[in-house]
Amino acid sequence: MFRRSLAPLIAATLALSACETPPKPPPAARNAQLEMKLASGNYRCEQGLRVQVERETRNQVNYRINIVWNSSNYRLERDYSYSGLPRFEDKANGLVWIDLPWKGMLLDGTNGKPLANECRAA
Repeated sequence: MFRRSLAPLIAATLALSACETPPKPPPAARNAQLEMKLASGNYRCEQGLRVQVERETRNQVNYRINIVWNSSNYRLERDYSYSGLPRFEDKANGLVWIDLPWKGMLLDGTNGKPLANECRAA
């Protein structure tokens, strides 16, 4: 008798597990990374701030940038983003640069707060 009452429960569990949605692939597999023609050189930002950006490309892919911020040099490596937008990070110094087609922004990598916003190529 115990086995008969357990059989419908097992069948229902198997049927429900077959309806489960498959796990999502990682972001890099799902979203292609965008490659946009973006300027190197001086960027003027809000509040009179400036960031100098030099891009390093390999096979037409922007894989690294070097920036000058507050009179210091930093090397930021491409960090593949969920959105596909170019995102560069220097984990050791806690800096993140995000490129949008119309502006760039420098963020504090530890708390995500903007250091330089609305940066546009001069």
